[in-house]
Amino acid sequence: MSDETEIRPGGGGDAGDADGKRLGQQSPLQGRAAFIKNWDWQLVTGLNRGSCERGKAQFGHNSEAHDQVRDRRESTRVQTLTLGETLDFLFECHRAAPLLFFNGNTFGEIARRIMDAVFIEFPLGRRREAASLAAHYVAGVLDRQSVESGLIALAELADLHPGDRIKTLRGSMHGTIVSVLSDGRVVWRADSGTELTALPESLVREQRK
Repeated sequence: MSDETEIRPGGGGDAGDADGKRLGQQSPLQGRAAFIKNWDWQLVTGLNRGSCERGKAQFGHNSEAHDQVRDRRESTRVQTLTLGETLDFLFECHRAAPLLFFNGNTFGEIARRIMDAVFIEFPLGRRREAASLAAHYVAGVLDRQSVESGLIALAELADLHPGDRIKTLRGSMHGTIVSVLSDGRVVWRADSGTELTALPESLVREQRK
């Protein structure tokens, strides 16, 4: 989307909050723009039709929610919102289920494409991870704090060394860096004992307690 509105930073520095963010730490979800201005309802239904065709499901509208969600979305898409508010809105659209099938896939895909554009300066691997985090949030798989902490981690340059304690982006596995390979990949040993090789952008250094 080459004509995306310029993304403006959020409000001034914060002094920390209930989620434990550091003083002055800027959440990637605080950037502001009309992120969905180019996504009119015709594009939404087009994505859903494609999902239904691939999934061999009936394409159609939920008469109890379709018009309400469509009208709300059309009035909202021109507004300047934070990235977090935009993802929240897409999540609400999914939960309202204006379409018969694949609402999560449809609104999650919009979130995925928005993130791909917002984080265009990320290396491809990090960009895909950021898009995946957003899509999983909109689909109801991840909570908001997991998305925010994952994006903050992706925004930090990977600088891992042997002996560092790390975890996967979603926190499902923990372990220790064994070595850093010449191509930039890292070898790490999970706490379960399994030795794995991964891209550094797929791992997060654990904070010392």
